[in-house]
Amino acid sequence: MPIVESNDVTDTNEVSATAVSEKTAVSAAAASTPAALVLEDGRIFRGTSYGATGTALGEAVFATGMTGYQETITDPSYARQLVVQTAPHIGNTGVNKDDAESRRIWVAGYVVRDAARRPSNWRSERSLDDELVEQGIVGIQGVDTRAITRHLREHKTMRAGIFSGDAVRATDKELVDTVLASAPMEGSRLAEEVSVDEAYTVEPKDWGWDGEPRFSIAAIDLGIKRMTPIRFAERGVRVHVLPATATLADVQAVNPDGFFMSNGPGDPATADNQVKLLRSVLDEKIPYFGICFGNQILGRALGFGTYKLRYGHRGINQPVMDRRTGKVEITSQNHGFAVDAPLDGATQAPEERFGRVEVSHVSLNDDVVEGLSCLDIPAFSVQYHPEAASGPHDAAYLFDRFIELMAESSSKPETVTNTETSTDSKTEDKK
Repeated sequence: MPIVESNDVTDTNEVSATAVSEKTAVSAAAASTPAALVLEDGRIFRGTSYGATGTALGEAVFATGMTGYQETITDPSYARQLVVQTAPHIGNTGVNKDDAESRRIWVAGYVVRDAARRPSNWRSERSLDDELVEQGIVGIQGVDTRAITRHLREHKTMRAGIFSGDAVRATDKELVDTVLASAPMEGSRLAEEVSVDEAYTVEPKDWGWDGEPRFSIAAIDLGIKRMTPIRFAERGVRVHVLPATATLADVQAVNPDGFFMSNGPGDPATADNQVKLLRSVLDEKIPYFGICFGNQILGRALGFGTYKLRYGHRGINQPVMDRRTGKVEITSQNHGFAVDAPLDGATQAPEERFGRVEVSHVSLNDDVVEGLSCLDIPAFSVQYHPEAASGPHDAAYLFDRFIELMAESSSKPETVTNTETSTDSKTEDKK
């Protein structure tokens, strides 16, 4: 029997019709349209529509960031997920063209408690509600996101649906059956769906670097965020961004000094093509750096398995220990799968030709593997997002570490002695 909850947490005070614009009136009408968040275990949360009306199906997950909602919804790693924002007030600063992390919104649906009636920020170009409507993203507001988050923490992430407008008029059983008929995240191959179709290049000179590029890298777009190649470019690295379907010949065609695999959505157990590519790259002794999905692919390339976390790590406040330095980093994360590798000490990789490997970083919340470091080949990876869009800049050093690795592995003379950059000065002032 479905459990239905009603959460009237939004301000229902009427606003004088003479004081609102036409867009505000449309938003107010949408806010009075009934909507429901339906979980696969039968729990139902009732609220009102936010963004587009209709049906959205996906995996319900929660994100704990108090800022950066635009970067969150445009992160391709959230493809086919219904994102529950734990921060109560969403939409306060609107949206703009500069803060988007990809070409579109990727969340399948959006769940918030108190949606801002109108944005108030000097950088705002339109409201979040308008952006959701334009891109057809179905959302719900006026629900108790704390209760939803606690339920997901206790029972695990699960399939869910947001229903509004005509769709919400179905019976509770029909709504739950619709959710149960949707595809689970396990076994989903999504990187190819969110990746670019054609390669492109990000040049250092376009991001404040004077002089010739120090190195060039081939970066596989498995759901790459816009700021990642920019962080490399700010440090003098030319980035050739290649589609998720790229082959070893495509990589070799750009003659890279290093190889990078990005974050991305879906189950890493489905990434056989990318694992095969990475093994070929490692055999060529090309320096490798991977983040998030790229960490899981390195784990698989070395012969380790992956598994689904109970509720994942999503937010900009995840504590991680760097075992090399003993320092704790506060990191930005978005992943529901992890690498299954021995936590203590160096171990022989199951794929023996790649030598020894150790877990370099570990989560301080639950001991999940947060990084891998190969000891006999030039390769390392982390499970989090050092580009910090949005989020803390504790992990920015990883870009410099990769540059140092390329310098050690390359015969190219390194003429720039100062490898430190300002703290992402090109974009920090707007975050």
